[in-house]
This record gives sequence, structure tokens and C-alpha cells, in this order.
Amino acid sequence: MRRTEIHRKTRETDIRLSLDIDGTGTARIETGIPFFDHMLESFARHGRFDLGIEAAGDLAVDAHHTIEDIGIALGKALAAAVGEGKGITRFADAAVPMDEALARVALDLGGRGYLVFEGGFSPAGPGGIPGDLIEHFFYSLCTNAGLTAHISLTGRSDHHVCEAAFKAFGRALRAAVAIDPAMGGEVPSTKGTF
Repeated sequence: MRRTEIHRKTRETDIRLSLDIDGTGTARIETGIPFFDHMLESFARHGRFDLGIEAAGDLAVDAHHTIEDIGIALGKALAAAVGEGKGITRFADAAVPMDEALARVALDLGGRGYLVFEGGFSPAGPGGIPGDLIEHFFYSLCTNAGLTAHISLTGRSDHHVCEAAFKAFGRALRAAVAIDPAMGGEVPSTKGTF
């Protein structure tokens, strides 16, 4: 059973998150940021993860702390659900088009958090969220999960570009966490550990 629950409470946010990486794509997301809810639902659906998020944050200030802390919590939950990484596929990639937009995501769950983010959004950003905050979400997720992600985005519509990115990330992550029977339950690393 590769699932976990995280509770992250700070002076700025209170987040309860549950993640089952062997799920069916069921999502119950309440962040107080409707567009971000939609993106996380797309991630869960296309990754086939069961994801529950209840978040309360200082949205009167802006969305930064809430989105960042959800990235932190999701990264920690993913790291806990994958555990030692025995038998996982580890490397995976996905490309997802959405009309004129295209998102390409390549992942390595090898224990080192890193993000390369190419392309982006207009200054207004998708769904009223500043574009740099979407990149920061992925950075927070990657560094806390111990995964390397290369995300390349093209397109004109911020909504389409962002949605394609979340779908591609979900599909790539689904493949990377999948159990590879050829691994025989071993950690996919020449070191024998991440």
C-alpha cells in the first residue's frame, strides 16, 4: 500500500493532504483557489492518483503561501508513498498536447530534487495565478519529493499550457512510480539506494 497522509500547519497555511499512488484518479481538492483545484484534479486524474487536499491559507494576502505549501506537502507525501523506491520504474516522460499548447515532462525519482522549467506564461498568468507561482509549485514539489523534473512548455493560451503541464506531470509520474517486475524489488540505482 503506497499511500500517505500529511498535515502541514504554519502561521500562513493549514494543509491536510492524502495521496495514494496506486489509486484510480479520484480527487477531492479544496484549496480556495478554483483554477489551482482544477489543475490538481487534472494531475490526479491523468496520474491515476487518489488525491485529497483541504487547504486554508492567507489568500487575503495572495495565493503564494498556499500554492507553495501544497507543493511542499505533496512532495513530502510522494516521497513517503514511494519510500525506498524498491522496484519502481524511476525514469519516465510524457508529452501532452492541448490544442495549440504542448507540455513535455521528463522525471527521475532518484532522490535528488531539481527542476528545469522552460517556457512559461504571460505576466497575468493562468487563472489569475502569477505564472512564476506555477513554476514555484513544481519547484517546491520536486525538492521535497527528491525528484528531478524537466518541464518544457509551448503555447499561446496560459490555461491550455498550464493544464497540459499538470496532465503531463501526472502521466509521467504515474509511469515513474509504477512497479517494474524486471527490477525484482530492487532499488533502480547502481548505488543500491537513493
